[in-house]
Amino acid sequence: MSGVRISRQQWDGLLGELDMARRQRHLLTYRALLERLQLPTPAMQTLTAALEHLAAIDARAEQPLRSSLVISQGASRLPRTGFFECAERLGRFTGPVDGMEAASWHASEVARVFEHPYSEEA
Repeated sequence: MSGVRISRQQWDGLLGELDMARRQRHLLTYRALLERLQLPTPAMQTLTAALEHLAAIDARAEQPLRSSLVISQGASRLPRTGFFECAERLGRFTGPVDGMEAASWHASEVARVFEHPYSEEA
C-alpha cells in the first residue's frame, strides 16, 4: 500500500463497513466512514488512498469496485471525481468524470457490487 498509513485494524474496519453496506444494499458517505474508522490525519487523504488501493485489488481480481459504495454527501450522490479518475487508470471507466456518463457507470457498478459474492478473506 504505497503511502497509505492505515493499521490492519482500520483496513479490516473499512472492509467490514463496505461489506455491511453491500449486504444491506446501501451507500456510505466519506464523512460517515471517516467518523467510524477514526483514521489518522490527514484522514480524507488516508481514506482516499485506502479506497484506491482496494479498487486496485478489486480490479486485479476482476471484480466490481467496492469503493464505488462510498459517495459524497452532496446532491450528486456520487463519489468524488478522484474515484472516477482511479477507475479510469484501472481501465474500468472512460469518459468525463462529472456528468451523465459517470453517473450511469457508477449506478451500474454499484449494482454489480451488490450482486457480487466477494470472498471473505479479500
